[in-house]
Amino acid sequence: MNKRTEKMAETRAKLIQAARQAFAEKGYAEASMDDLTSKVNLTRGALYHNFGNKLGLLAAVVDQLDSEMAIKAQMKAEAVENEWESFLMEGIAYIEMALVPEIQRIVLLDGPAFLGDPSQWPSQSSCLQLTIAKVQHLIDTNILKEVDVEATSRLVSGAALNAALWVAASATPEEVLPKAIEAFKTLCSGLVKS
Repeated sequence: MNKRTEKMAETRAKLIQAARQAFAEKGYAEASMDDLTSKVNLTRGALYHNFGNKLGLLAAVVDQLDSEMAIKAQMKAEAVENEWESFLMEGIAYIEMALVPEIQRIVLLDGPAFLGDPSQWPSQSSCLQLTIAKVQHLIDTNILKEVDVEATSRLVSGAALNAALWVAASATPEEVLPKAIEAFKTLCSGLVKS
């Protein structure tokens, strides 16, 4: 990596970190351009050059956080030995992260409000591809019924995402979380071979 490329990567990282903090504390709408640039000694020009505008910066922050969520959910799933329970745990872990204030505000509330349908985000598309592979494996190992892999993967991913969105938007997220998890588990249980 040459010095210019390193400097650009460093600038992007600084802006994303500043934005994560500002968006988490104030929300996307209330975070000013100064909140996003002055704390890291950068200019608005640096923001525009790297992200196009404030919305482009939000998209980068959401992508980073959503990708981190997927990694954390996968790590929790890998800690469970039973393949079916591991698959369920990944979805449950994703739903549980709706209680994390930074994730709740940026990814699950402001993200959909300003970036649109989360199922169309690049990070969600990556998660879907991983889910497709896992569902295919569970069918191949005789754990799941013979179902359409893509349809099932989209529905399971959508259920976890929508459960997390519901928890985040609720006036009482801690009370809604166990209901969301129980419903997610019940829905998914219909896929298992008897």
